[in-house]
Amino acid sequence: MTASASATEGPPRSGKKMLLLAGITVLAVAAGFAGSYLGYVPLPAFASRAEDPATENPFAGIEFVDVPAVMVTIPGNPARQVVLAAKLEVDAANRAAVEHMQPRIADTFNTFLSAIDPQAFERRGILDIIRTELATRVEMVLGKGLVRDVLITQFGIR
Repeated sequence: MTASASATEGPPRSGKKMLLLAGITVLAVAAGFAGSYLGYVPLPAFASRAEDPATENPFAGIEFVDVPAVMVTIPGNPARQVVLAAKLEVDAANRAAVEHMQPRIADTFNTFLSAIDPQAFERRGILDIIRTELATRVEMVLGKGLVRDVLITQFGIR
């Protein structure tokens, strides 16, 4: 035999490998059938998701509760004011409870903003720190899980 003829010819294919591959395929099909028959893999759920992806709205149960604008005077020369307005992102089922506690939330926002060092307002990233602190304080007032997030809709220093 020449070198080129021996390179194109490989070892003969084994019938055992083909039989093993066919056995694995049959087992996979049987496992899929058994899973769907026993209810572990609900096939109608796959079909309905594939047909209606546009009908599911991931934002359907989310509502926003307004927090009244907070205006705090910053001591110093000259005296300045911080104005902050926010919305609380809540589930529709929790909206009434959050609205009921609105005076306590406004008090918490006022107390926190009044306690901030005046020089801190000059630093970069203060808005992110304020948002995080307000979310923590809302969680302390209302409990964990009632409010998803605090959204600052207005922030200014005059």
